[in-house]
Amino acid sequence: MHLKKIFIVLIIPFLFVSIKCSDKEQNNRNNKKLFGKLENGEEVYMYTLKNKNGMKAEITNYGATVVSLLAPDKNGKMEDVILGYDSLKSYENGTSYFGAIVGRYGNRIGKGRFSLEGKEYQLTINNGENHLHGGTVGFNKLLWKTDTFDDNSVKMTLVSPNGDQGYPGKITLTVTYTLTDNNELRIEYSGTTDRPTILNPTNHCYFNLTGNPENTILNHELKINAEKFTPVDEGLITTGELADVNGTPMDFRTPVPIGKNINNDFQQLIFGKGYDHNWVINNYNGNVREAAIVYDPSSGRVLEVLTDQPGIQFYSGNFLDGSEIGKGGIHYQHRTGFCLEAQHYPDSPNKNNFPTVELKPGKIYTQSTIYRFTTK
Repeated sequence: MHLKKIFIVLIIPFLFVSIKCSDKEQNNRNNKKLFGKLENGEEVYMYTLKNKNGMKAEITNYGATVVSLLAPDKNGKMEDVILGYDSLKSYENGTSYFGAIVGRYGNRIGKGRFSLEGKEYQLTINNGENHLHGGTVGFNKLLWKTDTFDDNSVKMTLVSPNGDQGYPGKITLTVTYTLTDNNELRIEYSGTTDRPTILNPTNHCYFNLTGNPENTILNHELKINAEKFTPVDEGLITTGELADVNGTPMDFRTPVPIGKNINNDFQQLIFGKGYDHNWVINNYNGNVREAAIVYDPSSGRVLEVLTDQPGIQFYSGNFLDGSEIGKGGIHYQHRTGFCLEAQHYPDSPNKNNFPTVELKPGKIYTQSTIYRFTTK
């Protein structure tokens, strides 16, 4: 009897732990599924994150891309509020960066050139005469390594070698997506390098808060906490000026329907074919603060964007033209999605008055950006 009692005392906790581990492993298996295979045979996976309120995010390790994001409307109805594709092949062939992490440098670098510590670098050219979103094969077109994942988070890492797309230094970038019980999709970045370089990644989700991408986003009401923006030239390269928004269609300090002034005879809107500009977010000190709020009156959904970055790019889907066939076979038409991309200012490596994007060995690049959903 004595030995039997000892056996029971020892084995029961072990069985309990084993059952717990098995449950966790089963949950992890349920949260991970094969999304497809690349031409070289590499498998690509989809990870499903959930919170206690019924929100759900699907994220693939191809491009560290947010494929879908279900958020409640004012009646509690869950609908997908981002644009994307149904298949891996479409993400491979797509040109709109739907949902992806873009880099090394989100946004444009003029003529793809910059100088760093006395040496000039030439990057790949993929946007007219300029470099956009990391080049011809940016982070959005690469397979990331999945480090860890569970019910509400997934952590992915990408190693970009020295010379990749013309950039100096080997970059190791880690991105962690977390879906919180406060209905937030949090994105945390951490990056290192082995030699001086530049780094400015961002997320490129296209949102449509109506939950139906056949609707435009022109009735969405937008507020951006910025007194200034960075004007661009005809090639959409920043001029270096920090211009006041006061008295212009770029003034979103109080909520304005996106479509109200979008077709105004205003030079910046003509250059961008609508809004495709960086705003200088107030109170930049390296801490997370509110950058923008979007409200859709039809669904009651509210999207709040918080970030520790100095700028945010508001893009009103001007180049969507129906040629991209999205989820459910829907052709994404003009201005059916908007982006709010937390970032450093475009072409910062060539503008000494802009906050620096330099990263040196021994230093760690970090970024925290939060997409928070509520209703009213």
